[in-house]
This record gives sequence, C-alpha cells and structure tokens, in this order.
Amino acid sequence: MADDNCSASGCEKTAAMQCPKCLELKIDEGSHFCSQECFKANWTEHKRVHKRAKLAAKLNAGPMTWPGYRFTGPLRPYPQSPTRKVPEHIVRPDYHLDGVPRGEREAKSARHLVALGPKDIETMREVCRLGREVLDEASKAIAVGVTTDEIDRVVHEASIERDCYPSPLNYMNFPKSCCTSVNEVICHGIPDGYKLQEGDIVNVDVTVYKHGFHGDLNETFFVGKVDEESARLTKVTYECLQKSIAACKPGMRYRDVGDIISKHAHANGFSVIRSYCGHGINQLFHTTPSIPHYAKNKAFGVMKPGHTFTIEPMIAAGTWHDDQWPDSWTAVTKDGKRSAQFEHTLLITEDGCDILTKRLDSSPTGPQWFETA
Repeated sequence: MADDNCSASGCEKTAAMQCPKCLELKIDEGSHFCSQECFKANWTEHKRVHKRAKLAAKLNAGPMTWPGYRFTGPLRPYPQSPTRKVPEHIVRPDYHLDGVPRGEREAKSARHLVALGPKDIETMREVCRLGREVLDEASKAIAVGVTTDEIDRVVHEASIERDCYPSPLNYMNFPKSCCTSVNEVICHGIPDGYKLQEGDIVNVDVTVYKHGFHGDLNETFFVGKVDEESARLTKVTYECLQKSIAACKPGMRYRDVGDIISKHAHANGFSVIRSYCGHGINQLFHTTPSIPHYAKNKAFGVMKPGHTFTIEPMIAAGTWHDDQWPDSWTAVTKDGKRSAQFEHTLLITEDGCDILTKRLDSSPTGPQWFETA
C-alpha cells in the first residue's frame, strides 16, 4: 500500500490506509487514502464506488427463475439495475409518476383517428428523428458480452442528452427506458444483466417523448455471426415491414396491412404473431388505430393525410402462439423458437407515406442484417 497514491481527487500524497468497505467488497482501485481525514472529506464521492460495485455484483449474479413457471426457450431473466432517473427539466408524459396513461384511456373509447396539422407534423418529424438518433446510439453498443442493461443505459442517456423523456419508462409501470428482446422474446423484454452471446439476435425498441409527442421505432440486430435461419427470419421480417409501408397511402384500409405482411411471411415459411400490433401515435404513446399484422383481421379505419402510426411486424420461426413471463411484460414464443421485429413511425401524406423514423445519413453502420448479409 505504501507505493499507492491517495485516491482523493487532487491529493498526491502517498496512501496509508484502505477503505474498510472496499476491503469487504474486494475493491482495490480507488480505495486507498493518505489519512482518515482525507477519507472522511471524500466520503460522499467515494461511496459511489461501493454502489457501482454492488450493482455490478448484482447484475453478474446469474439467471433467475419463477417457481412453477416452465420457460418455453433457453433464455432466462437476470437481475435488474435500479430504475434510472430523469432530470427535472425534462418534460414528462402523463404516466410518469404512477404509470397510468390517462390520455390513452380517455381516447380509447372515442375510436377517433387524429389527423395532425402542419405544425404538429413538423414536431412529429423532429421527435422521430431524435428517436432514430437514440436507436443509432444503442446499435453501437451491441456486442458479445454487453448486457441488455448497458443498452438501456445508452438509450436512457442518449434520450436525456436530447432533452427527451424515454417513453417506456414507467409506462404501465415498465421499469426501463427501452425494450430489449432477445431470441425467443417477441417484444417487451426488460433490460437486465443478461450478457449478449455470439449468435443471438436482439431487438431494441426505442420511443422518445418531446414537445408533447412520441416517436417510436425498433430494429433487430445480430450479435456476432448468427445461424442461417435467424438471418433469414430477420431479413424476411424487415421485408414484411418495407412491403407494407410501400402500400400505405390515403384511402388504404388499415386492416389490409396484415394481408401484405402475412402473405410474405407465410411464403417464406414463417408465422405472424397475432397478440401485438401497430398503433396510432402522436401526443399519445399508443392510440387508435390498432393495426394487426395478420391477415383477415377486423381493424377499422382508412388512412388519411395527417395520420401518424406505427407498423411493427413480429415474425416467428415457429408458431404464432405466444406466452408471457411472470414479470407481466416479456412476451415469448410458445415453442421457444426465435422471433424478429422491425418498426417505423409513419405519416400519411397527400400522395403516399413518409417514414418519420427512417435511417439518417449520419446513421452508423452496425450489426443490422442488411449490412452483414
């Protein structure tokens, strides 16, 4: 210890003691001080070292289980980090405190399709562009050994840097700032201490809220080299989204989106998840219309200029039937086979459709199927 420098900021004296708590937690780096006085003076800052070490130990604790629950596939939940904080200056949606989206509940009974005016459309364009930037930042973090909690940290901080509220945070009491859905997870996976493994596929679903509007998108990424079926599943899922977007224009029925997606998915030997759908989005995170991705659905409504909504097909390698983990969020395939998803927020224009969450010129190359296939 005599050769170590004091860990206190700005102190260049030789260390003469080690923090007792650090000894207990087996922390060496940043644990040495020149005196009790220096140690006490720097306690407020130093105790953060203990907090980080405890969190790291928790996330590395290994997989968890629920008594009596039979998992459909190999993935298991891991411990979660504490809910991340949002600075006071960030404008929040109505559910940020108690998780209840009151505006959505009020709008649900009306079945009214909102057409945005020019000013609100420009705001949606800005918010969706920011959402794209946040997802692009998340894509840079994806690699073997990275936890899904780390992806959530990147999404949270990137949102805050842009003065955005991460919309999933406390929506219906969801505990994180994005969804990370790995392998057999269809959607709504909760970021935790799971470390991404070679050959995984992971969907990252990002939504940001700013100026009173939400922008929503997601992509499925490869972790290292994936098997041929996973690559083909991901490619076909992306094509399902693109084919359905290409058909969107004024006068198209929302129910017809599912016919296009189902035709392409089934032609390639895959199934379409039926329990989750696309949705209207504007000042509300989820609102009318509901847009099922399967054929012969009974969705109501016709596309008109000013409508903003998502299409987000979830395509499975096996059955379309799903199950849910006891965490009340994580949706998984019933047979444990893999599922992929892509999502964009769209705007109906006078003569077609704009992709508000499209990739930017600044979007990085990353582990997307269309850059590695």
